[in-house]
Amino acid sequence: MSPVKPGVEVFLEKHLNLVQGKKVGLVTNPSGCTRGLKSTVEVFYESPDINLVALYSPEHGVRGNAQAGEYVPFVIDEKFNLPVFSLYGQSRKPEKDMMTNIDAFMRSFDTVNDEKIPQASMVKNLDVLVFDIQDIGTRIYTYAATMAYCMRVCAENGIKFIVLDRPNPVNGTDLEGPLLEYPEYSSFLGLYPIPVRHGMTVGELALFYNDNFFEKKATLTVVPVEGWIRTMWYDETGLPWIFPSPNMPTLETAIVYPGQVFLEGTNVSEGRGTTHPFELFGAPWIDGYDLCLRLNRLNLPGVRFREAWFTPTFSKYTGERCGGAQIHILDRKNFRPFSVSLYVIKTIQDLYPEKFQFYEEYFDKIMGTAQVRLSLINGKNVEDILAVYEVELKEFSKRRAPYLLYGSERRH
Repeated sequence: MSPVKPGVEVFLEKHLNLVQGKKVGLVTNPSGCTRGLKSTVEVFYESPDINLVALYSPEHGVRGNAQAGEYVPFVIDEKFNLPVFSLYGQSRKPEKDMMTNIDAFMRSFDTVNDEKIPQASMVKNLDVLVFDIQDIGTRIYTYAATMAYCMRVCAENGIKFIVLDRPNPVNGTDLEGPLLEYPEYSSFLGLYPIPVRHGMTVGELALFYNDNFFEKKATLTVVPVEGWIRTMWYDETGLPWIFPSPNMPTLETAIVYPGQVFLEGTNVSEGRGTTHPFELFGAPWIDGYDLCLRLNRLNLPGVRFREAWFTPTFSKYTGERCGGAQIHILDRKNFRPFSVSLYVIKTIQDLYPEKFQFYEEYFDKIMGTAQVRLSLINGKNVEDILAVYEVELKEFSKRRAPYLLYGSERRH
């Protein structure tokens, strides 16, 4: 039996009173499931105590069948005969009528006729919206922004909001990277001034956001995980790893992601379109042997680089052979993904000054500041860039403290 019990199971065992007699909406994806791999949608749908009337789809879709950035349409789910409203369609923010005028909103779609409208959803408004998605502990991952937008709409329309919490898979103690400059760099890829690697669960983020950034507070309940402590990595929880998104296949991917995601803002492939996204990286103009020689000479803690060649099947350099490297994590406790990836970027920049390019607007957006890019362009050492953010990380650590639901040691 798993030593860790996800929020959905705690909710089903102890907190059904929160939704009994109410019309319930659910924001989820394949990562929302029990330890026995039964989806939260299915569990809610089958429960006589839960009146599930609508589903809400984040990036990649409720069933995880959309690639990164791919438009997610409104559909009627064929298996459960429920409307699935897109939170990654024409807008990233949920429209008010998705929650307060469900019947009419469904009828506004040309693809829906009277015969297709589910009887279970012939309702006007939600009473409760439940969120159950596995986050990966990195600010750029879009699910936390979806949660925040949903909380705002619920707050404005008197709908209660419940977060079924899940562990931070890359532990809840390590913090890295700059805080987003707010509001200048606020976007769907990072709404609020938190670090790149924030060390919080989605439930803790919900509490933090609600208190600090919402003019009108949501009526918020967080159902905590049982058995998780902050120092745990996901493979220490006993929970099965479910792809939270198509390019997050393993825990190792999630561990390197807080740094390697910034290659998206350059003309270097971050490994999308391969079997090891974010672990592999390179470009047609990179010599993998030379690159690894340079990187391994840095003796960065907890990591080695191996020469690798790959041909992406989609995304950057589709069908082109790329030279580069694969990151191998040797000691994850000492490995610092954000730091390592800044060294990767600087090394490629130094080796290939005529080839390497920043996609300036996007790089700054996901970084949450222009200062890192400008510092790299101006030849600043990575150590000096990192030192700038140590003070603000310490301040953030203090600011987040009142919202932390889990300790670093087991309670007896």
